[in-house]
Amino acid sequence: MVDLLDDLRARGLVHDHTDEAGLTELLESGPVTLYCGIDPSADSLHVGHLVAVLVLRRFQEAGHRPLALLGGATGMVGDPSGRSDERVLLDAATLEANTAGIRAQLESLFDFSGDSAARLVNNYDWTRDVSLLDFLRDVGKHMTVNQMVAKDSVRSRMASDQGISFTEFSYMLLQAFDYWWQFDNYDCRLQVGGSDQWGNITAGIDLVRRRSGATVHGLTWPLMTRADGQKFGKTAEGTVWLDAGRTLPFELHQYFVNTDDRDAERLLLQLTLLPVPEVDEIMSAHAAAPHERWAQRVLADEVCTLVHGAAATDQARLAAEVLFGESVPSGEQLEAVRGIVPETVVVGSAMGRDEPVVDALVAAGVCTSRSDARRTITGGGIRVNGRRVGSPVDRVDLVDGRYALVQRGRRQRHLLVVD
Repeated sequence: MVDLLDDLRARGLVHDHTDEAGLTELLESGPVTLYCGIDPSADSLHVGHLVAVLVLRRFQEAGHRPLALLGGATGMVGDPSGRSDERVLLDAATLEANTAGIRAQLESLFDFSGDSAARLVNNYDWTRDVSLLDFLRDVGKHMTVNQMVAKDSVRSRMASDQGISFTEFSYMLLQAFDYWWQFDNYDCRLQVGGSDQWGNITAGIDLVRRRSGATVHGLTWPLMTRADGQKFGKTAEGTVWLDAGRTLPFELHQYFVNTDDRDAERLLLQLTLLPVPEVDEIMSAHAAAPHERWAQRVLADEVCTLVHGAAATDQARLAAEVLFGESVPSGEQLEAVRGIVPETVVVGSAMGRDEPVVDALVAAGVCTSRSDARRTITGGGIRVNGRRVGSPVDRVDLVDGRYALVQRGRRQRHLLVVD
């Protein structure tokens, strides 16, 4: 069996960790309960969260017990880590809705059965009834201000003009309390997170040691970056979400199909559950014919299937064949693009006999007028179902008797459904 820490290193998922000998001994001693926290700053996870989810999954598949912590309490305060300005505080109703949305997504990403069953917890459940005086005595007493201001996340903010509020300064205490509570209630011995969480993680380790004398551990991975310098998980349209209502499965799939060659291997290692030797084989095949983008296609399929299921991945591939292929699409393929491109339903009688293509372009809103349609057709800028239209009097050949995918230029597409 591959050593878990060695596997994480091979995937580039180890940045900082506590005493290696002690951590190794802990993991070899039997099933370990570990946790990773996610603050509900939105009602959906985004692709950047997949690293955390899959690190927990890797531990679970090695026989350990993951706790996915939803920050219903810490989300009310806001983590200053990695930020140069103060977070906007969310109201209780928004946080509750965000927590519910993320909980539903996490429930589909973990196994909640067997000896290594995952558990979802919300730190609001154990924080809401703690009085300020109790918190100061039981948590604040064990943390020195010297220790807190030495953390990078605090020190950088204190050195800026923006400064840091007492609210965000206290975030570290809340996260430390989370570690203590889970240690005390679930015998949690390991916290994992991104490298920007190291200060918060070590604060929790110190709190557990000072209150109980026990040794617990922490491990972080490097923050996600892209070779082109752009922020991972962002596009020109915004964040790439895991919620299908925010980011279509097709769009998620395409985001990874378009991965830079320089990032493909790392993302295969970190965002899929494929074994490292299999990733090596994929990259060898990719190197032999990089123009086929084999690594990116495997990556896109694996991530889309993990998040949305195999059926959504199949539909995303079918849609891509239609939108980026040259052949006449099938009815099944055109069904796959419904919801991806704009769609207009028209009655058959609306398609005139004299210039049916012109009627189709105007009905779909692809062209603003009949004269605009004729001019664009004459210029060679229109395709219907993959075929270039040569004349305004050309016939519209409907697929399955009802579909016409109209394309103007390289990017503008519209699905016409004849009823």
